[in-house]
Amino acid sequence: MSPKPVPRIVVSLADFDIAAELERLQADAGAVASFVGVVRGQVDGRPLAALTLEHYPGMTEAALTGIAEMAMGRWTLTDCTIIHRVGRLEPGARIVLAAAASAHRADALEATAFLIDWLKTDAPFWKREDFADGASQWVDAREKISRMSRLIYFHGTEFIIQSIASSLKLFY
Repeated sequence: MSPKPVPRIVVSLADFDIAAELERLQADAGAVASFVGVVRGQVDGRPLAALTLEHYPGMTEAALTGIAEMAMGRWTLTDCTIIHRVGRLEPGARIVLAAAASAHRADALEATAFLIDWLKTDAPFWKREDFADGASQWVDAREKISRMSRLIYFHGTEFIIQSIASSLKLFY
């Protein structure tokens, strides 16, 4: 029996090489699905100068590892990667890579959607939008609530319960 794959989790100030990351996932896969998020140039028509992402070291990596392991348990994956940047990022900069590898495309695609939905709703990152006019604002919970509704629609309440339980384990 082959050893259980260990997901690759990176939280960093540094950019990442998409091609190298996807190549690393291909070893035993028939399919690799990925999502790359980038900083937008505008928010509601307002020019954005930068997006600043903050996190709590240790807790963030543990939460990302937990959700990646949940995905690997729910779908038949050969490997999984989550890379998330922190710090001040300008428009066009890569923020996140979520990727899943599997023998078949359906598992890779569904797992990648699951990972990015979780990253958008529950990952322990705090985002501040810094506008070109000098104003700034923290991304508020309303955005997370609407994303949570989408997450429930696509993944069901079982996922929400597992996600909350997983998050609570981080604190106890």
